[in-house]
Amino acid sequence: MWDPDTYLAFADQRARPFGDLLSRVGARVPRRVVDLGCGPGNLTQILSRRWPGAVIEGWDSSPEMVAAARERGVPARVGDVRRWSPQPDTDVVVSNATLHWVPEHPELLVRWAAGLRSGSWLAVQVPGNFDAPSHRSVRAVARGSYFSKLLPDNVLLGSDAVLPAAGYAALLTDAGCLVDAWETTYVHLLTGADAALDWMTGTALGPVRDHLHDEDWARFRAELTPLLDAAYPRHADGTTFFPFRRVFVVARVR
Repeated sequence: MWDPDTYLAFADQRARPFGDLLSRVGARVPRRVVDLGCGPGNLTQILSRRWPGAVIEGWDSSPEMVAAARERGVPARVGDVRRWSPQPDTDVVVSNATLHWVPEHPELLVRWAAGLRSGSWLAVQVPGNFDAPSHRSVRAVARGSYFSKLLPDNVLLGSDAVLPAAGYAALLTDAGCLVDAWETTYVHLLTGADAALDWMTGTALGPVRDHLHDEDWARFRAELTPLLDAAYPRHADGTTFFPFRRVFVVARVR
């Protein structure tokens, strides 16, 4: 179960990649703008402000996130992005930090591009940090003798969860798009005694939490904490530097 409040604990820093992604979208007066994986709707509101004349459509698989988005006035619905198809008036499709959870998302991107009219925009951002110390630490705990019996193998994402920027560029170029793709590593400045753990609790650790009872979840966190503390030490001023690589692709349908 996704917790909007936990996710929004780092709202400003999570929003920065969304702004960088959106800055490359050149649509002027789109008719319909779709946010696939809209989460709690705080970023979808940016779409409404940028294109006030557009119909905004939000999708998310989490009922809790959709409820939070609706409380913000975002017209969101519960739905699996794998079942989404563009309506004829869809001019912009945005998916921010969502598609890494969908193994077949490269095929989805090709299908979406084929369903959009000429001149439409498709903008995607996915995390690319699955080989980072944070995720290696999570996998080390999950594959230990205790938790390996409780957690399914597919609960953790590996380095093959996403393509490199060049891979998305090739994919969507072959699909008939003009493509702008790039990668950025952000160094987030986090505060708090367990800053890296708190960050991951709102995102990557969500599926782990769903598979564990409260006592096992507390044990998982206790085993993970020293690994994260060693990988991301807290500096004398209380700041933890947390590098985070992200992959971007913006495509315009020819």
